[in-house]
Amino acid sequence: MNIRNIAIIAHVDHGKTTLVDVLLKKSSTLLDREKIEERAMDSNDLERERGITILAKNTAIKYQDYKINILDTPGHADFSGEVERIMTMVDGVVLVVDAYEGPMPQTRFVLKKALECHLKPIVVINKVDKDSARPDEVVDEVLDLFIELGATDEQVDFKVAYVSAIKGTCSLDSRYETQQDSFKPIFDLIISEIPAPEVNREGHLQFQGSLLDYNEFVGRMAIGRIKQGTLKNGSIVSCVRNDHSIKQFRIQKLYSYLGLNKSEVEEAYAGDIVALAGLSDIFVGETICDVGFEEALPPIHVSEPTVEMNFSVNTSPFSGKEGKFVTSTKLDERLFRETQKDVSLRVNRIGNGDEWVVCGRGELHLGILIENMRREGYEFQVAKPRPIIKLIDEVKCEPFEYTQIDLPNDVVGATIELLGKRGGLLENMDSSVSETRLIYTIPSRGLIGLSTDFMTTTKGYGTLSHYFLEYRPIESVNVGERKLGVLVSINEGMTTTYSIGGIEDRGVLFVEPGESVYEGQIVGECNKEDDLAVNVTKPKAMTNQRSSNKDNTIVLKRARKMPLEVCLEYINEDELVEITPRNIRLRKKILHTESRKKFDSRKVKE
Repeated sequence: MNIRNIAIIAHVDHGKTTLVDVLLKKSSTLLDREKIEERAMDSNDLERERGITILAKNTAIKYQDYKINILDTPGHADFSGEVERIMTMVDGVVLVVDAYEGPMPQTRFVLKKALECHLKPIVVINKVDKDSARPDEVVDEVLDLFIELGATDEQVDFKVAYVSAIKGTCSLDSRYETQQDSFKPIFDLIISEIPAPEVNREGHLQFQGSLLDYNEFVGRMAIGRIKQGTLKNGSIVSCVRNDHSIKQFRIQKLYSYLGLNKSEVEEAYAGDIVALAGLSDIFVGETICDVGFEEALPPIHVSEPTVEMNFSVNTSPFSGKEGKFVTSTKLDERLFRETQKDVSLRVNRIGNGDEWVVCGRGELHLGILIENMRREGYEFQVAKPRPIIKLIDEVKCEPFEYTQIDLPNDVVGATIELLGKRGGLLENMDSSVSETRLIYTIPSRGLIGLSTDFMTTTKGYGTLSHYFLEYRPIESVNVGERKLGVLVSINEGMTTTYSIGGIEDRGVLFVEPGESVYEGQIVGECNKEDDLAVNVTKPKAMTNQRSSNKDNTIVLKRARKMPLEVCLEYINEDELVEITPRNIRLRKKILHTESRKKFDSRKVKE
């Protein structure tokens, strides 16, 4: 069969999506009139803004007489569920590794999943054009990682290509001088090393969707590989649901991928990756079969979420003023719709109320969901992220994460002290002339809210990567709470220069003059441990008496910017983040000042 199915896997920022761009350009796939943008596979607005891949996507290229189906996967640990569910669609992987950084935590995770699925690997050492590149050493490190993860003899005998994806050059030799403006070596490796799909075209139909897409004309589409038989447009088929029920439907549309486009086809055969539409509520892992021959394929396993967060209807005094969708019904529909395409997400409504527990793979995973909902016009509020606690053998356990830190030598001591306070256990330390690599095992709650303190401690030069390791008995260390108190508004109104100038010495302000605030809204950070109620709306008293001296011009300090991720890290258990399409505000759960004081004093007595 002239089909090859591969996945591009790597740690974040090691060059997966850029490599896919070059594969598209260097193959004979695109027409002369077709232009390809940089990072063409990152089609989502947030992906382009942040420079990361969030959703796994598929494309296909032509090379000689072969069709190569390619799946571009996320590199961030929070979106590893996207990697896990596409492993059943491919027969091999292209592992991309940075020629300087070498294997990183997410490299270990995605490679482990590929080896467990018995996939054939090809290793691509990227960014060999950098002055700091050390390709030969990195290959040795990759080999050590293969052996450590228990790879078979066939998997350990991997082929290596050395590329500069940004420059579009490639070679099978680690010396940069041998680089050539051709990707033929990689294409030839894919054809020779990656096996053709082992499928039966003559058998009864079996198709399993691993990804979901949506089209406003045909609705939801399932993307997956045909395991057996033939798919025909317009035919009546059976869907074996995840609850083992069976539903028959007619295939309305059948699409095949090539380059940046998908085209409608009448037939598709076993081994190919296609998209089909016709069942409005089709879900990941469900099997499409011929009528009368319903046999489900093994379910797609995705690791459980490790972090949860409470979502609720906005209850602030500004509720309904800025959002388009503000009711509990609209929020419930939106959250349920998200679970239909994101298999790593769990949503549970609390009773019949206006609150939901949303579980994901990390702060970034949930933060992306919040940002997407905000841009769609939803208005709601969220609580502080917290790890999911499980009861294992009647012992309370919490998630722990493997964490790798690279930082300058002069900040190692301060960083070790910071991680120690957050329950981190130092497993290994490797120092060079200028840099040190720390390996930690740390509870997930120790990582919540860490990034700001980490960047301050390392002066912006440290990099931190992590992935879920296992559940262990819960640590007694109290971590993740903010040490300083906050400045809280005591009334509703418009902030004034006069009032802000009078309280600047009490802390750092988050608001500027001319902003609307309400009672209970957090307007700044106090420079002491206790919260402080302040009046930021007080105007300057006007009199009919002339002053003998000119009023001094008030020069205010610039307000601290608080983007969404910083807000989620910043809040404590008694605080919320109010999300609207126009603003992100911090607030107390109890807005009324006197009620909050009574509650706090009662809690102290207890």
